[in-house]
Amino acid sequence: MKQKSIPSNRNCAPNFWDRLGPKLGRYYGVFTATLILVMLLTVPALAVDDMWTVANTIIIDVYNKIAGISTVLAGLMSAVAVIGAKLSNNQHKVDQAWDWLRRIWIAWAVINGIGAFIAYVRPLFNGLSTLTP
Repeated sequence: MKQKSIPSNRNCAPNFWDRLGPKLGRYYGVFTATLILVMLLTVPALAVDDMWTVANTIIIDVYNKIAGISTVLAGLMSAVAVIGAKLSNNQHKVDQAWDWLRRIWIAWAVINGIGAFIAYVRPLFNGLSTLTP
């Protein structure tokens, strides 16, 4: 019966901790110095308004920009759909163009309706979720 030979450690790759051990002090020093520099160079931010006022302002500004862009794109795509419907010579293509026009305006109404609700209707419900007697 043959015995299985066990490979010696000479031919195997060195252990992770054996490789890391001599450099561990240097890594710790670099990490600590970086952490101290980050703590020293961090500037506190002092805001004029509270977080909720700023968030509400940002939501309204973003809604106004999305409403403007979506309105321009809906108008442009509507013009393309109407021109496609008027210039086509096939009734199937005309029906497809009118279907696309309907989809464009439904999507526009949904996008602007959600934005208007978040920006203008939601603030009307502030204070209604309190449990004070």
